[in-house]
Amino acid sequence: MANVYPQTWDLDVFYEGGSRSSAFAAELERLERDIAVLDRSLADEPKAGLSGWTEAVQSILPRLRQAESFVACLQAQDMRDQAAGALNDRVKTLGAAFLSALTKYDDRLRTMPDAEWESWLRTPAAAPVAFNLRERREAAREKLPPEQEALAGELAVDGYHGWGEMYNTIVARTRFRFIDAEGQEQLLSAGQMANKLTDGDRGVRRRAFAEWEREWGEQADLCAETLNRLAGFRLKLYGNRGWNDVLKEPLQINRMSRDTLEAMWAAINEGKPQLVRYLERKAKLLGLPRLDWHDVDAPIGSAAHTVPYDEAAEFIVDRFRSFSPDMADFALMTFRDGWIEAEDRPGKRPGGFCTSFPKSGQTRIFMTYSGTASNISTLAHELGHAYHQHVLNDLPPLCQEYAMNVAETASTFAELLVADSALQAAKDREEKLALLDDKIQRSVAFFMNIHARFLFETRMYERRREGLLSAGELNALMEEAQREAYAGALGELHPHFWASKLHFYITDVPFYNFPYTFGYLFSAGIYARARQEGPAFADRYVALLRDTGRMTVEELAGKHLGVRLDEPSFWRQAVALTKADVDQFMAITD
Repeated sequence: MANVYPQTWDLDVFYEGGSRSSAFAAELERLERDIAVLDRSLADEPKAGLSGWTEAVQSILPRLRQAESFVACLQAQDMRDQAAGALNDRVKTLGAAFLSALTKYDDRLRTMPDAEWESWLRTPAAAPVAFNLRERREAAREKLPPEQEALAGELAVDGYHGWGEMYNTIVARTRFRFIDAEGQEQLLSAGQMANKLTDGDRGVRRRAFAEWEREWGEQADLCAETLNRLAGFRLKLYGNRGWNDVLKEPLQINRMSRDTLEAMWAAINEGKPQLVRYLERKAKLLGLPRLDWHDVDAPIGSAAHTVPYDEAAEFIVDRFRSFSPDMADFALMTFRDGWIEAEDRPGKRPGGFCTSFPKSGQTRIFMTYSGTASNISTLAHELGHAYHQHVLNDLPPLCQEYAMNVAETASTFAELLVADSALQAAKDREEKLALLDDKIQRSVAFFMNIHARFLFETRMYERRREGLLSAGELNALMEEAQREAYAGALGELHPHFWASKLHFYITDVPFYNFPYTFGYLFSAGIYARARQEGPAFADRYVALLRDTGRMTVEELAGKHLGVRLDEPSFWRQAVALTKADVDQFMAITD
């Protein structure tokens, strides 16, 4: 039977012709011209004034975001598309030019006299984005003079961001050899091989993991050089700004305090013994003395069967509908209208993401779907991101610039909706066990895997202050972080994880790790509230999402949930939800 929902996305609706699109070329020319006009206006004596500049910034911002998303989609769908790589370089250059103009704009905000500033914030041009403007003004006071910040941004295009692009170059050259059940050798892309790592057959997982480690070991020297240069650039820039704490920028970007971060990790460490119980029981169920890295996400029970894409789509839409008809209708539209690239084929980038096209009011989701329970979770996760952007589309562009941690809240909330609804509807013990296992795996990912990434990156930056790190030293740091984060529960570790994981190479957001855990736990608290209040909570949930781009996370939690995030109690309650899942898992498997 033919598929009901397309598994390849429609990008032509934005700019027809892909990386050869004349419409996209014209878009970039308009952006280049408008950014130059803004930059000149800001450099001259005030002509447009702050209101005019703010209007120009909010005109350019969604168009630049759309250009970045278009290029990201082109590169992800075909890593061999060299024309897309050239476009990416041009968009990065435009981004740097806009950043240079923003630096001058921020300096105008910074130098405005206080009385004049407060008066202007009450004007129609400024009032809707007052939080964002205050935030920019305060941040500008902690940076270098605007000329130096602008120069750093320009140099970053071929330096810092150029090194970040090396990951795409490296992953495009990876070739994974895999022997299938018939004894035939296949050459797989990184995206295809990653799906083999969670196969229900341990023999397949072991062979895939050995090949995964081998190939990333072959690329390790290039990866180490890349990470060293990225960290070195950040440390030099931070040092010149007078910043000694490598977490200052990521915390500022995520609009959260260090007290909140520390309260979160403290609660997680208190709750880890529960997950160790789960990992030990899972090893026993799989007939192993201890789980190896590639066993953690292995399916158990009836989850090992594959689910067709159309069936997964209907399943997710149905689960969303139990909470919010609006959320379900939105998800159904994304499936029907080709907003999702899910086809399992060679040449695609590994991983999954959701990216917004704010000029068009749409989003696009990327993943490689092979029918596993993990794939369904990823699909729900990315649809959560898409819905978050959907409810923001009518807000001013500056108010749509929400941070990664609250972005992960919406995505994880969507995952929880799917996981818990499926668990309640499970028909037998085997199905319930498999779904419960899949749900607890996500807790392991956010409490342990992400914690390992955080520990590794924090320590890597401290070591980088002293000089370059070799691939072997990075392996040792990663294994140390994994042993600590998993509380010693694993056997074979994944030393080259740092090489294979895209998140370490992302230059737009430093420390692309702890916001995931924040989002998971924050969404758990929101989900608990939704269960208490029922469908009536759907409107309040949308209200919370709409404030994510114009509040700190502490303000957001206080206004919409009435809780404090810089104290452990909220986080302990969220972690306790995982203990309930583990207790249920242990009871079923006794």
